[in-house]
Amino acid sequence: MPPSVTVIIAAYNAQDTLARAARSALSEPETAEVIIVDDASQDDTCGVARNLAREDARVRLIPLEDNQGPANARNRALEAATADYVAVLDSDDVFLPGRLARLLTSVDADMVADNIAFVAPENLDMLIEQDWIDITPEFTPLGAAAFVRGNLQARGVARSELGFLKPVMARAFLARHGLRYDSELRLGEDYDLYVRMLLAGARLKLTRYPGYAAVVRPGSLSAEHGTVELSHLRDRLAAHLQTNGLSPDLAHAMRAHLKEVERKRDHRAFLDLRRKRGAGAALRYLFEVLDRPLPVMLQIARDKLGLTVSAGEAAPARGARLLLPTEGQGSVQLR
Repeated sequence: MPPSVTVIIAAYNAQDTLARAARSALSEPETAEVIIVDDASQDDTCGVARNLAREDARVRLIPLEDNQGPANARNRALEAATADYVAVLDSDDVFLPGRLARLLTSVDADMVADNIAFVAPENLDMLIEQDWIDITPEFTPLGAAAFVRGNLQARGVARSELGFLKPVMARAFLARHGLRYDSELRLGEDYDLYVRMLLAGARLKLTRYPGYAAVVRPGSLSAEHGTVELSHLRDRLAAHLQTNGLSPDLAHAMRAHLKEVERKRDHRAFLDLRRKRGAGAALRYLFEVLDRPLPVMLQIARDKLGLTVSAGEAAPARGARLLLPTEGQGSVQLR
């Protein structure tokens, strides 16, 4: 039997986009099931999911009574998954046609990922019809150190972007190593799971051929993570560094990533304190640690100059921006 895929959709207040997302997965012949976890939505997300289940027997709904965040929602779906592979699809995004068939040609890997095209909602239809004839779907291995380095700060964005990848993951590997999303994380939960998979010996392969469309809207939640979320992510990155047997290259990349997240946490904490308790409390926090003031002040300056647009928010007004640039081009015109 050819390999099959469980597509996992954690949905919260997604009544307007859920059907489009689910149908993009259902149109793939390799999709054995689509598990929608409604994370206690306040709109008609559950109703949309039930309609989809009536239309296609492959759709299963798991409603949650309390909002638990995407990590917990995905874990519930992982527990219910039955296919050979699992693939995460955000409720406002879509799979591009033929995605799963391409990814499953590289079944000698435990994680197989493709390029992401960031696109504004009004350009999504054109993106779906894009032929990408100039891009060869070749797969190359990506090790743990290179993956971590791919999340370090890059010029013009708040951070680089490999944590945005949406790989197809071997369910047997996750089960064998007891791996799940960290339920405390509401920021970087994908990145954390991928790193722990790589540390457990997972083989990751990557292609620059686009297969996933990430729809970018103004006011994205990715810009609103606060001190608590950043602190939890910081703790997870510190835990990665405690793994035995890290290569010097990997440890160096992990320390650099940890430092970046600590700087972002300090910046966010300074702003939160200034807003809630006034300038005096914020300044006391700023000067508690010798090397804290300069990075925070530099971050504030970059924000004011518009130099730190979040990678997940950046999409051109026309066309699409690729996660992995091809031939040096990060943006493409759609035709």
